[in-house]
Amino acid sequence: MHTVLEHLRGGLIVSCQPVIGGPMDRPEIVAAMALAALDGGAVALRIEGLKNVLAVRAVTSAPIIGLIKRDLDDSPIRITPFVQDVRDLAAVGADIIAFDATNRQRPSTLAELIDAVHDSNRLAMADCATEGDGRTARALGAEILGSTMSGYTGGPVPQGPDLELVAALALIGGFVVAEGRYHVPALAAQAISAGADAVVAGSAITRTEHVTSWFVDAIGSTLTGGKADDRRGAKE
Repeated sequence: MHTVLEHLRGGLIVSCQPVIGGPMDRPEIVAAMALAALDGGAVALRIEGLKNVLAVRAVTSAPIIGLIKRDLDDSPIRITPFVQDVRDLAAVGADIIAFDATNRQRPSTLAELIDAVHDSNRLAMADCATEGDGRTARALGAEILGSTMSGYTGGPVPQGPDLELVAALALIGGFVVAEGRYHVPALAAQAISAGADAVVAGSAITRTEHVTSWFVDAIGSTLTGGKADDRRGAKE
């Protein structure tokens, strides 16, 4: 087992990805989030964007899972779609490189991405939506299988995480990371019980806007429409 993976085993990985364009979407703030997560016991960080990876690498030697998100006109693949993205992430200090491993139209093949990761002497994390994705990625040499994409390839997004996919990925072999809608600690514990080697939490820790909206919605759901409107009006 690779020493980085041994370090991650049984731990929490914090995804420090602020809301794009939000007030916390600045590299120095992402770096501060990363340090705070490590102070709380995180064993690694998941960081999006070259400038953010570079900023985090400058303040810590902790393992970084790096990725780049792109909105492409000719492909639904958003997470690290290009071989050049892999090379760029390796150059700025990512230890592990994550990419969308779903079976959809893509600009670079899965084999090309995984080969580029290994050519850069990094570990490959396949962000999967199905067991089939995991089997394909593992056969191509991906060391890490993540449940990251479950619920995000079409249709309504489920409320809770996909523990069944975590269990299925664990049977394939390799290192399994549970990711996607782990909003409370109890769910992270359930993922480990289901077979995950590590768990990623993101929005619940580093997206203040999302967590605030959960509280606001919960409060609003206990009020009648008229009372909720009156209360908001008084506040403004």
